[in-house]
Amino acid sequence: MTHNTQSWPDSQTFWRDKRVCVTGGAGFLGSFVVDRLHQRGAAEVIVPRKAQYDLREKEAVLALLHDTRPDYIIHLAASVGGIGANRSHQAEFFYDNLMMGVQLMHEAWQANVEKFVAIGTVCAYPKHTQVPFIEEDLWLGYPEETNAPYGLAKKMLLVQSQVYRQQYGYNSIFLLPVNLYGPKDNFDLESSHVIPALIRKCLEAKAAGKKEIVAWGDGSPTREFLYVEDAAEGIVLASERYNRSEPVNLGSSFEISIKDLLETIVRLTDFEGDIVWDTSKPNGQPRRKLDVTKAEHYFGFRSSVPFEEGLRQTIEWYRETANDNTLIPT
Repeated sequence: MTHNTQSWPDSQTFWRDKRVCVTGGAGFLGSFVVDRLHQRGAAEVIVPRKAQYDLREKEAVLALLHDTRPDYIIHLAASVGGIGANRSHQAEFFYDNLMMGVQLMHEAWQANVEKFVAIGTVCAYPKHTQVPFIEEDLWLGYPEETNAPYGLAKKMLLVQSQVYRQQYGYNSIFLLPVNLYGPKDNFDLESSHVIPALIRKCLEAKAAGKKEIVAWGDGSPTREFLYVEDAAEGIVLASERYNRSEPVNLGSSFEISIKDLLETIVRLTDFEGDIVWDTSKPNGQPRRKLDVTKAEHYFGFRSSVPFEEGLRQTIEWYRETANDNTLIPT
């Protein structure tokens, strides 16, 4: 695929008169999107807080639009967690994500908000999807059961985006980021994803002088990860440049096995003990890797942070942040 950069706007010029509402803007990914918009000189960046605007409630959505009058909405807010949280809160995750997204997009259209950027999830893909995942395969089967309610609620925004464009000519887009990692990630072992969990496990084992760490499964599954600052850049570029309702993957196109991932984290954290694989625990989806050609073709996005460099930055951030109140060595 080739792309025509001549048709793309200058970023600084594009954003200087835009009022942008970023739901979830105080969260992990959202904080980096907000930073990017400030760097590009957006006229105003609005970060609604749940205490003031509960987006599950129609009255709160109407109040937000009335109070802030945004030109663009980037909808990042989500109720989400790891496998454990997904299993125990399936009904809440379905309801919260569906109600937030569907009402917000509908009322944004009603209020003539210029553009709506919906952020989906790789969890929307069928459990058994051919690698690399291409956007056209989204409807070939049911998602992995533990996160299906969340994935399907988010996927309804794709349907809404497409039919609102078809019937009303409304400009909304739908992006599918792969698993993210980086500074400010969630390191709570009860709810975190694999990279922060393994980083914390290695650092705490090292600090406590443990001789081994235990990892789930056999290490054979593969995953793709996208550094959070790359993800933020991709979202902002799509907001500027992409104006179609076909879904687009955001990823790094870098696939790594859990075994290689853990061995890399062990090396970067200087943990010198052994890795014990608990094969009584599940492996999860065998492979996960996205086809990312559409993102480069349609809005010129390609991830730029090498995986090991991203891991170093993440480990360093956690060391600095956690040092005050844990055993983590500096």
